Amino acid sequence: MKFDATLIDVITQTHDVKTFRFNKPEGFYYLAGQYIMVSVCADGNILKKPLTISSSPLDDFLEFTKKLTGHEFSNALNSLEIGDSFTIEGPYGNLTFDGEYDKIALISGGIGITPMISICKYCTAKKIPSDIVLIASNKTEDDIAFRAELEEMESRNPHLRVVHTLTRADESWKGHREHICESMILKEIPDYMERVFYLCGPPGMIKSVKELLDEMHVPKSMMKIELFAGY
Repeated sequence: MKFDATLIDVITQTHDVKTFRFNKPEGFYYLAGQYIMVSVCADGNILKKPLTISSSPLDDFLEFTKKLTGHEFSNALNSLEIGDSFTIEGPYGNLTFDGEYDKIALISGGIGITPMISICKYCTAKKIPSDIVLIASNKTEDDIAFRAELEEMESRNPHLRVVHTLTRADESWKGHREHICESMILKEIPDYMERVFYLCGPPGMIKSVKELLDEMHVPKSMMKIELFAGY
């Protein structure tokens, strides 16, 4: 489906991450974890990028969330004002979840959290009983997008557990402070062989986590991977 979207709200997530909310047209259906192609105009040129839908399929609006990198597309998005329009095509992608597995593990790096937040929102709102462990890796505490929302969902959803790890944590941080590793998975997901893994993040991080899971004998059929194109 292709349609013109109207911006209705912009939500600041972190110092360089924003969520853009816009109208959801009648007949637009998607699965949690899918992405869309977003086209914006800048200086007479049409710029297009794939961005994951960070809202839930149950919401009556649509959202995507973007790390603002200072590049041309990010600057064009950041200059949009409420009421401005842009073009959406989609949905696309297979990194989806609709309750078909009893246990899943969501592994994200940075802005790769976006499909995971859609899945968590959807499962929480629909009261899907599947057991979910989310491990979200970021550089610093200030880089954690959706932190308050994840804490709120975790308090309401007995089947959701959220684990943060920071690779450049300061002294006050009490949680994990390393890249995702075998000892972390053994501690936080001891039943990892019973779970389907969803991976999304920058290419280097996804490569290392996939190699780790291979070494831990997780079958390829139990991994669903999306390299985050918006990094």
